[in-house]
Amino acid sequence: MNIMQKKITFGVIIGTRNIFNAHLAAEQRQKILNQLDRLGFGYVIPDEKATRAGAIETRADSKICAELFKAHRDLIDGVLIILPNFGDELGIIQTLQLAKLDLPVLVQACNDEISKVDVKSRRDAYCGKISVCNNLYQYKIPFTDTTEHTCDIDSELFAQDLKYFGFVCRVVKGLKNARIGAFGTRPAAFQTVRYSEKLLQAAGITVVPIDLSEIFAQAQALDSSAAAVKNKLAAIKDYGRIPKEIAPEAIVKQAKLSVVLDRLMEENELDASAIQCWNSVENNYGCAACLSMSMMGQCYMPSACEMDVTGVISMYTLLLAGGNIPALLDWNNNYGNQRDMCVCTHCSNYPKDFIGSEIEISNLDVLGTVLDRKNCFGAVKGKAVPGPMTFFRLSTDDTKGRIKSYLGEGVFTNDPFGMDGGIAVCKVNNLRQLLRYICQNGYEHHVGMARGLSARVIYEAVSNYMKWDIYYHNGQKYNESIQFICGQNC
Repeated sequence: MNIMQKKITFGVIIGTRNIFNAHLAAEQRQKILNQLDRLGFGYVIPDEKATRAGAIETRADSKICAELFKAHRDLIDGVLIILPNFGDELGIIQTLQLAKLDLPVLVQACNDEISKVDVKSRRDAYCGKISVCNNLYQYKIPFTDTTEHTCDIDSELFAQDLKYFGFVCRVVKGLKNARIGAFGTRPAAFQTVRYSEKLLQAAGITVVPIDLSEIFAQAQALDSSAAAVKNKLAAIKDYGRIPKEIAPEAIVKQAKLSVVLDRLMEENELDASAIQCWNSVENNYGCAACLSMSMMGQCYMPSACEMDVTGVISMYTLLLAGGNIPALLDWNNNYGNQRDMCVCTHCSNYPKDFIGSEIEISNLDVLGTVLDRKNCFGAVKGKAVPGPMTFFRLSTDDTKGRIKSYLGEGVFTNDPFGMDGGIAVCKVNNLRQLLRYICQNGYEHHVGMARGLSARVIYEAVSNYMKWDIYYHNGQKYNESIQFICGQNC
């Protein structure tokens, strides 16, 4: 099961303080479980009889909860701190300290009702939340706040906070456990895609190198009549329109390459991959890698060309953050004198859902002018349909020993452009400012993009929990009026 199929599961801490009515804690405990059930989230929480009202207050309570969390470490993606009343800040912080989960934390506090602030009914969670956050700050535990300082657990507002936090958790856990395949070496002409494997490993991201010669040998050894090859051929023919002039043997070569890449992804437990592609695959094997990469991306395994490892990690981040299938593009062409518009394109490895329209599978155009065209089958051609999009790019700044990134939102437009291949006409507010930032700070010419607006999630995950440097492009800076649009995996 890949991470996109896994149910998000929270460890839940219900805070309480003995001077407040225990019934308040028990009541809100049931409400949060009902809300999580309704939204489809999993949860790990102490039994209601294990502590007073199933809540956490004393050190003994903390030990019970921490041991439970540790026993389910692999299952838990993030922690919810729920404050039905003022809560006991020490009981909460000791639970996190003992559990040592190193996961995102969301802090929620319940509203008081103006008509119910007598001794038996008052909550004071408004104040207690400040004390809990003070302790998190002291212990250097990063946390995420709710939209409002206090809110009702069964409200739609808090439901949206939970969905948002779930995506943040998926980004953080996904990145800290990511395994990236590096198939081949970078093209000699592209120093721009150099990166630090050690900086990535320090962030929890493992790079697994595999030589192209091994891939070619395994593909050439496959029998054309093998079931895996036949199944892949059928999948290719269903994937897009193939012009009649394409030789059948070229399609078979592509199918064999895809079978081997799929196998290597599974055997090495890889989440995403970067592939050398031009011109080694064409010259030494006999087809382009674009279609194989597109089909892997369509199956939630992003793949970047030109051995851009940090590029595919950018794509994987976008996938985790919004559930929409990403692509790697070039900031490629101006769009006349429309300075907030540009054309993003690449050699044609966009996944089908990223384009969002019918695709053609044929030969590479630009590379076909310098390579033998019979070795260039596999280009996925189509124009991205209009809609909101998010862009993200991370890079390892080796000389500074830091991982840095930039982020923003824009739209794919329906404006015409006469270039062949994978085309996305884009509009980004204050694009000149963004391009100046990219150039002055040594970023690559590639950028990850995905449909939907998920920049807010990425910013929270990357800046607060991964601790990477990030520039949030102010042309689309998040504010409360911008809707968070997630993909089909909400």
